[in-house]
Amino acid sequence: MNSYAEKYQGIHPGRVLKRELKKRSLKQRPFAIGLGEHPQTLNAIIKGNRDLNTALALKIEDKLKLQEGSLVLLQAFYDIKKEKDGMPRRKPDFSILRKSLFWDTDIESIDWEGRYKAVIRRVLERGNVQEKKEISRFYGPKKVAAVANSLKEAHTSS
Repeated sequence: MNSYAEKYQGIHPGRVLKRELKKRSLKQRPFAIGLGEHPQTLNAIIKGNRDLNTALALKIEDKLKLQEGSLVLLQAFYDIKKEKDGMPRRKPDFSILRKSLFWDTDIESIDWEGRYKAVIRRVLERGNVQEKKEISRFYGPKKVAAVANSLKEAHTSS
């Protein structure tokens, strides 16, 4: 993947463009006019109020000598992030997990992605076979195995 896109993945391309212009001591208005674009259009993109279309991204990349497609990729990653942020959070199947397994917290409010190590650990230590299968389905066998291995290492070192 393009290292530029990796570095700024999920950030609106307008923020990156603003930084590039500042770094090169370029003013927005003359730059926009030099591209054959309305200054208001460029300003809206820089403020994050407007998406960057492919045609304009290619013009900007050419003018600033950026790697072709880097701003387009940034826009795509930003769109993906926006979409994911709007999606409902993934949750495991609560009909399989006993609420008593998470007696000390509200099962509905658990951050399943952010607290995955604690959740996996709890299920591995106290869950039944069906619950362990559900957690493995939800997180994937690799993630569960990594947490299980770290638990084994912690027990052998103490």
